[in-house]
Amino acid sequence: MRGIRAVGWVLLVLLVGLAGVAAYLNAATNPQLSGALKLPGLSGPVTVTRDAWGVPHIVAETSDADAVEALGFVHAQDRLWQMEFQRRIVQGRLSEVLGEATIEQDKFLRTWGFQRAAQSVLPALSPRSRTLISAYTRGVNAAMAQGKLPLEFRILNYQPEPWTDTDSVSWSKLLAYDLGGNWEEELLGVQVQGKLGAGALGEIMPPYPADAPTILSAEEVRVSGTSAVALPSRTAPSLPAATLHELRSQIAAARSLGFETVPGKGSNDWVVAGSRTQSGKPLLADDPHLALSAPMLWYLADIKGPTLHAIGASLPGLPAIVIGRNDNLAWGVTNTNPDVQDLYIEPEGAKLTSRNETIKVKGKPDVTLTVQESEHGPILSGVNGDAGNVGPRVALKWTALAPGDTTLDAFMGLNYARNWTDFTSALKFYVAPSQNFVYADTAGNTGYYVPGKVPIRQRGDGSLPVAGDGQHEWTGFIPFDELPHVFNPADGLIVTANNKVVPDSYAAFLGNNRNWAEPYRAERITALLSGNEKLTLDSLKAVQLDTVSLVWRDLGPYLLATQPQDDLSRRALELLRPWNGDERADSVPPMIFEAWLMQLQKFAQDELGNTGQVNSLAVLNALKGNSKLCAVNGQGDCAAWLTSSLKAAVDDLSARLGENPDGWTYGKLHQVANDHQAFGGVKAVGWIFNRSAPTSGGTNTVNVARPQAAAGPNQYRQTHAPSYRQLVDLADMNSSLFVGTLGQGGNPIGPHYADQMRLWRAGQYIPMSSDAADWGRTRVLRLLGE
Repeated sequence: MRGIRAVGWVLLVLLVGLAGVAAYLNAATNPQLSGALKLPGLSGPVTVTRDAWGVPHIVAETSDADAVEALGFVHAQDRLWQMEFQRRIVQGRLSEVLGEATIEQDKFLRTWGFQRAAQSVLPALSPRSRTLISAYTRGVNAAMAQGKLPLEFRILNYQPEPWTDTDSVSWSKLLAYDLGGNWEEELLGVQVQGKLGAGALGEIMPPYPADAPTILSAEEVRVSGTSAVALPSRTAPSLPAATLHELRSQIAAARSLGFETVPGKGSNDWVVAGSRTQSGKPLLADDPHLALSAPMLWYLADIKGPTLHAIGASLPGLPAIVIGRNDNLAWGVTNTNPDVQDLYIEPEGAKLTSRNETIKVKGKPDVTLTVQESEHGPILSGVNGDAGNVGPRVALKWTALAPGDTTLDAFMGLNYARNWTDFTSALKFYVAPSQNFVYADTAGNTGYYVPGKVPIRQRGDGSLPVAGDGQHEWTGFIPFDELPHVFNPADGLIVTANNKVVPDSYAAFLGNNRNWAEPYRAERITALLSGNEKLTLDSLKAVQLDTVSLVWRDLGPYLLATQPQDDLSRRALELLRPWNGDERADSVPPMIFEAWLMQLQKFAQDELGNTGQVNSLAVLNALKGNSKLCAVNGQGDCAAWLTSSLKAAVDDLSARLGENPDGWTYGKLHQVANDHQAFGGVKAVGWIFNRSAPTSGGTNTVNVARPQAAAGPNQYRQTHAPSYRQLVDLADMNSSLFVGTLGQGGNPIGPHYADQMRLWRAGQYIPMSSDAADWGRTRVLRLLGE
């Protein structure tokens, strides 16, 4: 008995100690959410009412700048570490606080010059944007001055520097990188041509199917065409293996920061006219698919001033609603992915400029990096100081690195827009990354526009590196009025899912036929919306959450004809045979299918000598044509490849989940991975911040949930997802809905760190409403001028 009592006392002491630590951290890190505070620069009082989910509803009585200052304040209250980490990424200053483990990432970031590009933004912006940015910056610094620093600063033992106006625009540059990866495709093209010949490009990177849907139809494309159409691509200049290795090391650095181009990554948005809805007014949906993180990427907010009112998804660190609605209209975005990046192989004697960058490293000596630039942009080869040993100098030209980016003017304009004219006028300032904007307004209009600077090339289609010989320059950009757009389409439906934008009859050139995502999501969304006569918000919910795989529809007949090599393979086929393609977390067939598809996507790795994955369309084309590349190490055909890949898949699942396939439910391995960007992989503290749970969906489903292919214990996790869901009803704006992947807070022991995660997984939403009756239990903070 004494022993039991002693253990009990020890446990009690531990519990009391843990409770004390939690109470201390809660008091030291959680911001003030009620009462009154004074903020410098406010011209009048501002009310911040946080609803039951922690969403702030900001009302400024005197000026719009006050409302935006309050947005900066609440961003920093709830997400200061996220903002700090993001600006350190842009600046290439991670090693200063994280040590030598991030030196290669800092080299990549300094070489590309994201911070330099961000510094060039402010002088180009309008006076209104500059005023609002300065107000936002004041709000961030006022929140820092409260002294409630997030837990991460205490772990790393440092104080953040004051926020600057440049910091308030800089994260847009990394978003542009994440949403525009053509330079990686150029490198893959070089590798494919070098190993397999130019004819194999279409097998590894298949063109968009001729019969697949485009966002705009031939009838909706109105451009008569003054922009030159690019000539077909030709054989790329060869690059030595050392150069390719050097360039791929930068891809690896980017991927370690969460910026990864993966098959099936994408987003969905659509708008339906009142002729198709029960209310007679438009409905609009959006769900951008991006890398997951903890805290979540987006921050939901409602901001109102005398002439400004917008509600939706903001990005901590940026002073605007990025996706959402105002009182008159709504908008959504998906990535367009036009080709706006070109690699130039500079000739000997090309004029270069140099600068030295000093990377401070925690606990280690500084690292000096020499960055070179040509007239086209930064030299990406030779970053590690051995430029003379990696062959030719390869430079990058990219619209997002050019000075004078006015994209933030565009987003500010959207927040204020009252109609289609205002909307398109705002988009004229948009530079990068080009997005598919869908539009709807309370008057019943719908529309679509692809803004951004898309280059016109002298020659070539931008799909392969070119010689920097003056014969492959950009001669300008597609004029705004010639960019793809439509207003009130006759069929009352616009669907975008990163698919091909326009048919080949379009006069200008956006990108080669390999630029676009596979058509599966666009096909499925269009079919579901077209099959319902009168749509409602519930109809749109069902579409947004759909997990039926059209990839299985196409691949299934080939897979089910496979000759099994052993009993386990035979049993797996039996489980797949009656499956309807619905990738539910509680089901076994999707686990088998995704594991098998993962093996099949290793297509041609042996020939190319890489670990890259092809997309599911490349797999389908190979099986249809019995490609010679099905051979493994020169042996066998596609039938043999199907047999061996199935065995590899079931062997892997057996090792992970046991020998009985009946227990291979998808959700045991397929779990959403909301990992902390800095500490997610650190066992000692990662568990405090990371959040995961079983999820449905798979490769190219509408509710996209492609399993991670990287070998190891994290294989099959879901690392990219619908990062934000939005459904807007133009008949009753306050009945609109939205939800994020985790929650509003950045404090892992706070109440709103992950309270939306359960809703997001279950396909539920919270009110996207400016009506206080919809907010539930609230906390009110009054901000006053000093």
